[in-house]
Amino acid sequence: MDSQIFTLAAGCRPRRADKVLAEAYPEFSRVALQRAFDAGLVTLGDRAIKRDQAVAGGDEITFSMPDAKPAALKAVKIPLDVLFEDKHLLAVNKAAGMIVHPGAGTGEDTLVHALLAHCAGSLSGVGGVERPGIVHRLDRETSGIILVAKSDLAHRGLAEQFSSRTLQKEYLALVTGAPGLLSGSIRKAIGRNKQHRHKMAVVEAELGGRDAHTDWEVVEKYGNLAALIRCHIHTGRTHQIRVHLKSLGHILLGDEVYGWKPDPRLKQQPPRVMLHAAHLVFTHPITGKTIDLRAPLPADMEKMVASLRAAARTAALPKRPPPRRTHSPHVREA
Repeated sequence: MDSQIFTLAAGCRPRRADKVLAEAYPEFSRVALQRAFDAGLVTLGDRAIKRDQAVAGGDEITFSMPDAKPAALKAVKIPLDVLFEDKHLLAVNKAAGMIVHPGAGTGEDTLVHALLAHCAGSLSGVGGVERPGIVHRLDRETSGIILVAKSDLAHRGLAEQFSSRTLQKEYLALVTGAPGLLSGSIRKAIGRNKQHRHKMAVVEAELGGRDAHTDWEVVEKYGNLAALIRCHIHTGRTHQIRVHLKSLGHILLGDEVYGWKPDPRLKQQPPRVMLHAAHLVFTHPITGKTIDLRAPLPADMEKMVASLRAAARTAALPKRPPPRRTHSPHVREA
């Protein structure tokens, strides 16, 4: 970016230069400004100054922000279902099976790889690196809405909303069995499963569990086989919906990690964990407008719903009595 000049008003008492610039330029994060100081891009007169340099009324600070470093990851052109996009952020309807973040054992087909290609030239740098700022996650098998920031400022604004729980997040889940109630609220702390570290479990707060709150309601029942449940989560714990619904005795279809087993009554078995992030309402971190996003139920869940409806109809049909015999079953030879 081009150099900017900030002159402190006459009479201002001496203060740290980094705090002065942070208050004067809220569009830059403190971390971004620290990078400018560390790179020697903040000067007082002709001399580069440190973050803790005292500046006072009448002082003229010249500074510029360091260019974002190119991401080490390769940009890969992968089709994305974009629900919303402007110069500050975008929302994607993530397909089931796509991993969000690259890591050990992942290939070049993650959401981050795809976003680097999609957002080429429009990323101002998050954390000093030319990369998309993903402020929340979806499991690999979970489909649905995920938000992505294109700048530090948008990233901070979105992160604050997730932290303060001011967003509305709704998921659709297909679960085993039919709840006796039509709706309910689950407030059970969640923590790491002590026996299986890759799993989460309901854990008392005094034993390390963290507050977790899920409201749920039945959308549709399929006899006593299964149900479609809408979940509104107020917290964002790992595997929250999967753990909370299991605690009610309703495991998500396809969720082998939490105990689901194939049901012989179903002609079609679920191809994955049947969970979809369907609805998200948030405040745009730059414009202040309310953004209301919906992602339709994906094809694999629609197909599963159709299969469940058919199975429920079959199970509800009255059983035919055995045909009446018109002659004696025993024939004696003459």
